[in-house]
Amino acid sequence: MKKVLGLLTEDFRLYHDLVATLKARDIPFVSLSFSERIPANVGAVLTSSSESPRIRFPHKAECGDIEEAVVKALQMLKGKTGWKEVLIGIDPGSKPGFAVLGDGEVLDARNVDSPEAVAPAVVTAMSSFPGEFYRIRIGHGDATNRNRVINALSDKDLAVEIVDEKGTTRRTEHPDADAAIHIAMTPGVRAARHYEIKPTKGEVREIQRRSRLTSVGEITISQNLAIAVAKGELSLGEAIEAQRRKWKR
Repeated sequence: MKKVLGLLTEDFRLYHDLVATLKARDIPFVSLSFSERIPANVGAVLTSSSESPRIRFPHKAECGDIEEAVVKALQMLKGKTGWKEVLIGIDPGSKPGFAVLGDGEVLDARNVDSPEAVAPAVVTAMSSFPGEFYRIRIGHGDATNRNRVINALSDKDLAVEIVDEKGTTRRTEHPDADAAIHIAMTPGVRAARHYEIKPTKGEVREIQRRSRLTSVGEITISQNLAIAVAKGELSLGEAIEAQRRKWKR
């Protein structure tokens, strides 16, 4: 019998966020009720920390951080406590694709919110999926965001490989996550610990274009602010507000 995740919470907001997260990642689940027994096909339960004591079930993950809880629940679902080799693949971008493979099996595949968000996702993956060996691989494309990811990982004392992304792009519903899976499985070359970030003129213009769209045509941020956004020093919203303050002086 194939096991699925179960959602057991009376917290409407948490339930809504869990459903959105699981659907976005194509993870099967069933909704549960406190008034009914947990079905035999449920392998792990997602719930809130306050409701957890009410649930008499051995495999449950408390949702402090939803993404981390889902990762832990998926580990419970696999019924494994460790792997020989854990591969972590990253498809660089403004919202990088992120994938974790344990002994060749996909354990987690999704997008993360920013290049800097990859580092905590890697730390969570390593704690959630214990392995004898870890390999972290990132695609060579999108140099600006690739270097932001590598720099964010530099203080973790982890070896990172840069992989030729040719052939990793897939026409799928989740192309970034699927590309990350293929990157994880492809050997690369050892990356340096730190790289200078040099946004291209095209990237700067694209960020300026996005600032116009985000501000509904009101503001085009300066090149310097766009460069700061490209480097991860400012969010686009912060850059727009900074430009707005300059204009009001």
